[in-house]
Amino acid sequence: MMAAQALAFLAQEPQRLARFLALTGIELAELRERAGTPEILAAVLSHLTGDESLLLTFAAETQLAPESIPAALALLQD
Repeated sequence: MMAAQALAFLAQEPQRLARFLALTGIELAELRERAGTPEILAAVLSHLTGDESLLLTFAAETQLAPESIPAALALLQD
């Protein structure tokens, strides 16, 4: 659920989403088709954990502990 929230967070701001797509190489059509897959959700959380300011903004907006995000990523990657 956290990863889905993170994807929605990125999608709320066109610049955030565009940066995610550019850095991951994922095409928008692919994102739409595979949005709920573990690979895409892991890519979203990985993107957040790679940018501390983005991670902290997401955590504050969702009232999640910042340290819970890398833990969720680890679960998706298992």
